[in-house]
Amino acid sequence: MTLRLANLALLVLYPVAWFAPLLRAGFLPLFGLSEISVLTGLQSLWGTDVVLALVATVFAIFAPYLKTIGLALVQWHLLDRRALPVLTVLGKLAMADIFLIALYITLAKGISYARIEVAWGLYLFTFCILASLVLGLLTDRHMRGLEKPHTDGQ
Repeated sequence: MTLRLANLALLVLYPVAWFAPLLRAGFLPLFGLSEISVLTGLQSLWGTDVVLALVATVFAIFAPYLKTIGLALVQWHLLDRRALPVLTVLGKLAMADIFLIALYITLAKGISYARIEVAWGLYLFTFCILASLVLGLLTDRHMRGLEKPHTDGQ
């Protein structure tokens, strides 16, 4: 039950992480810093590089959320356990570094003398991705334990 609740919590935490500030960026130390979230970063990408934006959207939004929903379905026995390898691949695609690399490319294109600070949303987003990977592994281990035949020592 703990795995199920932790996984369901990710369905709430992901959207919070998408809106939370990942970075604060600005020109030189003299100017104010603009907060960049997953969604504002994606908006910026859509304005400058559509292909990169599409890839980043799939990896930052759709892959982690679909993996979390799929894992919940497996945990509640609404999806066969054999779907876990597919969900593992989705989890690997959902790595935050792909999104962050795209974001940094966009920042580098537009800002030559920049100041960048890490914000709390980056930690939350990273936590969500890593928690999803761990929950996937634990769910797989739990499901394998359910498959083993029980013997009563006779």
